[in-house]
Formats: sequence, structure tokens, C-alpha cells
Amino acid sequence: MKLIDVTRKFATEDNCLDYIEKMRWPDGEVGCVHCGEVGRISKIQREAGKNKRTRIYQCLACGKQFSATSGTIFNDTHLPLTKWFMAIALICEAKKGISAKQVERHLGVNYRTAWHLCHRIREAMKEGTLLSGAVEADETYMSRRKPRKGKPYVQKETKDVVLGMVERGGKLRLIPVKDAKMESIGPELSKHISPDVETIYTDSAATYAIYLSKNFTGKHKTINHISSYVDGSTHTQTIESAFSLLKRGVYGTFHKVSIKHLGRYCDEFSYRFNRRGAQLDMFDSTLKNLTRGEALPYAKLTS
Repeated sequence: MKLIDVTRKFATEDNCLDYIEKMRWPDGEVGCVHCGEVGRISKIQREAGKNKRTRIYQCLACGKQFSATSGTIFNDTHLPLTKWFMAIALICEAKKGISAKQVERHLGVNYRTAWHLCHRIREAMKEGTLLSGAVEADETYMSRRKPRKGKPYVQKETKDVVLGMVERGGKLRLIPVKDAKMESIGPELSKHISPDVETIYTDSAATYAIYLSKNFTGKHKTINHISSYVDGSTHTQTIESAFSLLKRGVYGTFHKVSIKHLGRYCDEFSYRFNRRGAQLDMFDSTLKNLTRGEALPYAKLTS
């Protein structure tokens, strides 16, 4: 859904509630979120107030009240749903990401609210399906590799490392790892790549050669970047392009990302990359994940 469509379609709180209700109960039958009762539900309209929904429901079976946002991440939020919907659209439409400072200016909220809001939306962008077919794998470093003037060279082991895996023509996974050693990279390869994968393409690093020969026997092909970057179908160009997009976003939009939160930024870029051919559906899929996912408390985020 385009940003201009979001502003038109969800101009009021009632518009947002209508959409969430349709998403949670697509057949039109409201069901109790407490006991599952369908049919014996009473609708109650009330005036809008601070932190109060304009409509709630009461289950005549268990006697409990609920709203369309009960049991979702929107339940205890102090932010209007109109601003939530706008923030989702902004993050989904920004190819290289959007900073919390920019969201703060767009929505007219304070920085802490914008920062927490962005991270909760990123949390809903986490995916877990296995990669299959032809998969490329490589790692990259999310800090400067060359020494700056007047500053000493920083060894690779002290850098933030991101492991990337991508299906050719399919899904992307970006996973922060402790370092580029086999003990860190190997388990992530097994966790995110299907045992039925056809071929895994990597560079000639010993880490991949040793681990993949043991765990994905006969399915590993390498390209030696010292002599060439492409040898027929053997290359890692796809994952290198994904790394380029991630770095342009981190360096150009966010400027600096904490290793503590790097995983969520990786989830965000992977999520958008995986839906690059279905941008209009990205808003709906993100909103569905938010209605099903658990809240990310500010205390947990900053602990």
C-alpha cells in the first residue's frame, strides 16, 4: 500500500479499527479473544477518550470485554493507530530505511517514542523459513576496514560481522554473528539453509569449505576472488548486492547501529528485499505480524 493511500484510507481511529477487525475476523464474525466464543458478542460504542477505544465488545459467554486490538501489540499503546499505520508505511516504503529522527518529525512525536516504535515494527519483520534451491553465502563487516588518519587499524575480530544467505531469485537472510570463524558461521548456515538445498555458492574461505563439506556434502561450489568474481553460474554477486544495500542504509540513513540492535536492522532489510516485487502487499503483511506478535517493552529494548 502506498503512503498516499495510507493517509487517505486511515485518516481516523475508526478507519484503523475497521481494518484491524477485518484482518482479525475476515468472515465478519467477531470472536472472543478470551474464550473463543463466536456469535454471542455484544458491541459497545463509547466516546473517544485518552487511551480508550471508541468501540469494545463484551462476550456474553464468559462476560469479559475486549476490543479489536486486545491481545495485539496495539493493545496498551498510548500512540494513536493513525500514527502507527503511518509509521508502518514509512518503514515499508523506505528502500534504505528511515531513521527514528525522521519518523519523529513526520509523526510529531518525541524521539524516544519514534525509536521504540521503529524497533517494534522491525521486530514484526522477523522471518524464519528455510532457504533452498541455489543459495549464495558470504559475510561482511559493518565497520571501517581501512585505518583512518591518525587512528590505528582495528582488527577484524573486533568488528560487527553479518552473515548473508540468499536464494537466487528468492529470499534473503542477514544474520549478525560474533565473528567470521567456523564456530560462529557454521550453525547459522545449518539453521537457515534447508538440507535439501541444491547448491551453496561461497568464496574460497576455509570456513565454508570445511563446514559445508561435512554438513552439505557435494553441494558446495566456490569462487576464488583473487583470480575472478564470476565463473559461469558460480559467483556471490547476489549476496554482495544485498550487502551493498544494507551498508548504504546503515551508513547513509542510520549512520551508526549498535551491535545490540543490529539483528533488527538486518531483519528489516531482509524483509523489504524479500518483498521487492510485492511492495503493495508489504503493509498488510507487516500489520498482520503486528497483530499476532508479542509486544517489545521499552525496558527490554534498553536493558
